[in-house]
Amino acid sequence: MTALPTHDTQPHGSSQTAAGPMVRRFKLTVLEPEAGRTWESTQDRCAIGQHALNQFVIDDPTVSRFHCEIEMSAEGARLRDVGSLNGVLVDGLKVFDAMLRGGSLIRLGRIVLRFDFLLESNLLAVSPHQQFGPMRGASVPMRTCFSVLERAASSDATVLLEGETGTGKSLAARAIHQASARKGKPFYTIDCASLPATLLDSELFGYEKGAFSGAAARRIGLFEEADGGTIFIDEIGELPLELQPKLLHALEMREVRRLGSNQYVKVDVRVIAATHRDLRAEVNAGRFRPDLFYRLAVVRATLPSLRSRPEDIPLVARGLLEGLQAPPGAAERLLTPDLVHRLQREAWRGNVRELRNYLERCVVFERELELGEPPGATEQRDPLPVDTSRTYADARRLALDAFEKRYLETLLAAHDGNVTAASQAAEIDRVYFHRLLRRHRP
Repeated sequence: MTALPTHDTQPHGSSQTAAGPMVRRFKLTVLEPEAGRTWESTQDRCAIGQHALNQFVIDDPTVSRFHCEIEMSAEGARLRDVGSLNGVLVDGLKVFDAMLRGGSLIRLGRIVLRFDFLLESNLLAVSPHQQFGPMRGASVPMRTCFSVLERAASSDATVLLEGETGTGKSLAARAIHQASARKGKPFYTIDCASLPATLLDSELFGYEKGAFSGAAARRIGLFEEADGGTIFIDEIGELPLELQPKLLHALEMREVRRLGSNQYVKVDVRVIAATHRDLRAEVNAGRFRPDLFYRLAVVRATLPSLRSRPEDIPLVARGLLEGLQAPPGAAERLLTPDLVHRLQREAWRGNVRELRNYLERCVVFERELELGEPPGATEQRDPLPVDTSRTYADARRLALDAFEKRYLETLLAAHDGNVTAASQAAEIDRVYFHRLLRRHRP
């Protein structure tokens, strides 16, 4: 292969062809301490480190198990430190996140690599579909994700779903199950972030009668209950270290042992795990076992953030409104070109979940609400004027109606549009709460 000149300033990113998206190829060359070894990309990214799951494996004690990652995109080549212990130097400067140029020198511990762009490009694997289960997207990042999810559904491999909070990891897990050969079998979810270690152990693996104080009867764990089906382990990065060996054994041996028992029970369960953390950094920090990460990451799929694919927002918003069972014509009334443009400019730190909550509030009040501040804030700054031409009873009724409307809007905003949570916080019956909402729709 012929490398471009050392300080190449031509565009290095991705392009679209009739066959699919293309990304520029790149090469890594080891310069120190033993020069000559090279690696060339075949996809859009390269993870570097000691662990076998990296694309470029470097067996050196000064290099972390997962040291850094290089990703090729439309903006160029981006290097990101994934929580290494010795850090990353690019052209002599310590970096955590940096753009590379042709000829850049990368130091990882005592290892020095040279980065070069190549003349050729790689064709990325993307799905021809714009939907997988309830998830929608026509952008390259989303269709790349769909391609991985579709392959995962056609296999029985363990899957690790990564991505920010609100990107739809739980939806992806259920969609994989529904598209797999296990779709007629149980699908159970457990959230590692919401349960202490002792309860997680009981929920996953069960216990025998008398195993501990209060164990009045045998409890079958989820691994046994879900036999033949799927377990979705959400926020796997929060799984306590003391439970990680038990999960590793279950994945490797396909058997579990209830607390208080000496017998193992064979199970046929597919595990899908999800996390908003970078487990590679957790492995480097000693908070997550590398062998468990290896077993979980048989198939890895990263769900892109909503702000990284603004072109998908019209499609996503329509799908969300359908899921909310919005009245006929609501999408046309709400999703005006002006609102869509403003939605595409929002940061959406809560991703699709935040967008869904916003649209649900719009449906409840049958109008477009302000972005960036809780609904009702404007009305609160402008008190209701007193109309002395009205009777006391009439004026009082109008004032109470205005208060109820502002209260409901602000309460819903505080609970991200969740009617159940809002009614509980207000100590109002959920049916009556819905009645109030219908009454105050403008």
